[in-house]
Amino acid sequence: MTEQHSVQQANRKLIKKLSLIVVGMFIFAVGVLPPMYDAICDITGLNGKTDNEAASAEDAVVVEDRMVTIQFLANTDPAMPWDFKPNTFSVKVHPGQIQKVDFHVRNPTTQLIVGQAIPSVSPAQATPYFKKTECFCFQSQELNGGEEMDMPLIFYVDPELPKSVRTITLSYQLYDITKSTDTDSLAAK
Repeated sequence: MTEQHSVQQANRKLIKKLSLIVVGMFIFAVGVLPPMYDAICDITGLNGKTDNEAASAEDAVVVEDRMVTIQFLANTDPAMPWDFKPNTFSVKVHPGQIQKVDFHVRNPTTQLIVGQAIPSVSPAQATPYFKKTECFCFQSQELNGGEEMDMPLIFYVDPELPKSVRTITLSYQLYDITKSTDTDSLAAK
């Protein structure tokens, strides 16, 4: 009986240790990894995350002897019922040249839906050189059922872009954020 009792105590200790390890792993995965990942992406430009604030075009100098192709992609999260696409699928620009393109969005439902677009640039090394002066991605967009609109993007490519980069792809993923938004105040507008 004593041997069985000591085995049970050893098993309880093991279960407590393993439970603490699982809780520690969960806290690390949820609380530590995401901010650390975001910090690494901000520093290195990995994951193609672009700035969430407007860039200034004051100092942009157009480089006439160079062209860069900009491609546009638009995707929706599976939970987002909107139709979303670029009106122009690619443009050629001189670095430093201000360019405007529009993305079209349509809410085919009968309900008010709030969307948020998250941009990504590839190749990742081009991310810090793609400058948005105006973008629908800077704030959420709301559409009543049946509504549609064109959303502007105004950008330029920093002339310091490495010469090896000749094509940049800007991709947007559109998410439904209606549940996390105060739709009562939106409907009152």
